[in-house]
Amino acid sequence: MKFRYIKADANVPDLEYSREGDIAFDLRSNDEDYILKPMERKVFNTGIRPEIPTSCVGNIRGRSGLAVKHAIDTLGGIIDPNFRGEMGVILINLGNVDFKVEKHMRIAQMLIQKCEIVEFEKVTELDATNRGESWQGSSGYK
Repeated sequence: MKFRYIKADANVPDLEYSREGDIAFDLRSNDEDYILKPMERKVFNTGIRPEIPTSCVGNIRGRSGLAVKHAIDTLGGIIDPNFRGEMGVILINLGNVDFKVEKHMRIAQMLIQKCEIVEFEKVTELDATNRGESWQGSSGYK
């Protein structure tokens, strides 16, 4: 499968996997350095305009190192295959200290996932299951 993209400028690093065998590739900030305050959220441009393959989705995920060391996470994160603009990553600082996001810093990762396009069918009854309408905690977790 090919993932075609356009770089916003020549200084944007090429997309690549960090290691052989990785399934997600890194997205980097293309914005100037920025101090993300505690509980602040901001969109950081990546400098990448994607062409997500048909019947796939670009799933933007947080980086575990940023989460565990600095309480930085991502919000939102689905890129549809018909989107051709520059991708942005919404970061939120869930910690209690400022965090510096540097230009070209790895801020998120993306998975390309196959998806099914569904046909909607409105019905009056759903098939029964062993879970039924049980919601959170229904498996006994407390």
